[in-house]
Amino acid sequence: MKLNRGIALKLCLVAVVGVFAMGNASAQERADPETDKTKTKQAQAVSKDVYERIQRAQEMVDEKDYNGALRLLNGLYNPDKLTEYEQANVLNYIGFVHYNMDNINEAIRTYDKMLAIPSLEEQIAKQTTYTMAQLLTMQEQYGRALTTLDKWFVLETNPAPEPFILKAQILYNLDRYKDMVAPIEMAMQVAQNRNKPVKEDWWNLLNFAYFQEENYAKVRDIQKTLLMNWPKARYWKSLAGAYTELGEDEKLIYAYDAAHTQGMLVKDTEFVTMAQLYLQAEVPYKAGKLLQEKMDAGVVPKTEKNYRLLSQAWMLAMEDEKAIPALKSAAGLATDGQLDLRLANAYLNVGNYTECVDAANDAIRKGGLKNPDNAQISLGMCLYNLRRYNDARRAFVEAGKVPRSARQSTQWVRVIDAEVERNRQIRLAEEAARKKRQELEAKRAAAAAQL
Repeated sequence: MKLNRGIALKLCLVAVVGVFAMGNASAQERADPETDKTKTKQAQAVSKDVYERIQRAQEMVDEKDYNGALRLLNGLYNPDKLTEYEQANVLNYIGFVHYNMDNINEAIRTYDKMLAIPSLEEQIAKQTTYTMAQLLTMQEQYGRALTTLDKWFVLETNPAPEPFILKAQILYNLDRYKDMVAPIEMAMQVAQNRNKPVKEDWWNLLNFAYFQEENYAKVRDIQKTLLMNWPKARYWKSLAGAYTELGEDEKLIYAYDAAHTQGMLVKDTEFVTMAQLYLQAEVPYKAGKLLQEKMDAGVVPKTEKNYRLLSQAWMLAMEDEKAIPALKSAAGLATDGQLDLRLANAYLNVGNYTECVDAANDAIRKGGLKNPDNAQISLGMCLYNLRRYNDARRAFVEAGKVPRSARQSTQWVRVIDAEVERNRQIRLAEEAARKKRQELEAKRAAAAAQL
């Protein structure tokens, strides 16, 4: 299971219109405004000149004249001439302009200056600290971002869910996967307490963390939750993977079957896996039907391996007629005679003895058989049914050279010898009867001539 390194952090830094309300909208959701107990000092005043110049800078920002706004604000910023409150206002706008110019490092340096102001209001310090954590994350300064965010958690007594998720994302980028669990679960708990939805990507982040810990029971439960709320093919597959890791193979087929029923399987490997699971669950007819359909449609490639699996499914389903085409195709692609032997047995089962003999001979000719004696037995049985007794006897005698097949071979040889002897006796009896009829007819002809 993989997670893209570039996690989207949905940052949004919006300047507040009006010099008396500083802060950034990116921190607005960090706490419930009804329960936020932070006391904010009464807003301080700025001089008319500072106010007008900041207003002009704001107009330039609205017109996207960022360079002009930056020149104006940098010219305005002078710690020797401005009060600390005025400095904070000017730095806030300078940082915002740098952000809009994609100059994030300068924005960070500007907010650092702002946070260093001794009399900075607590509420503004809190909002700026959260913004700093976001910006540092954007710049992949994850260690400092985590430290800054932890400072914000000290300042904020009633955090919303999103900052906890931000912390988990930072921990992810620091490869501290185990530590991700606590903030994600806290975010979920806070959201539930505030009757807010728990987002899909939060569950995915938590799933990743537990997967890294190899806690597959948790992964399984998370996938069930994801499927209940956001049914997608990848969640069925992840659930199947969790079942596999947990050794819950009996449940594995349900995950795949559900995905298949909902039309979520698309790859050839997925259909092959589904067929294999059907075979494991002892429903070979479903396996054969699925594979046949997908191979005929060109979705599953017509390889020796897939033909072999298809033939196995049909044979286990006692559908020898359907197994024969698959076996024939697979045998044609194989270099050894193993599949030809299976094909011979399929022909034997359906009573096609001539094709059975050809397939068995192909198996013996190709070689590479695990048990060559079995091929001789199959050949002998097919020849016997064709009443080619001498050839059948030779095949069984050959099979009997292997101790494992000696007894069966002897029995068949006895059957054939008995059959040959029975046929011989029948022929002798028929010949005797024929001669007797001829002698009787000759006597009748002689008697008739004397009359």
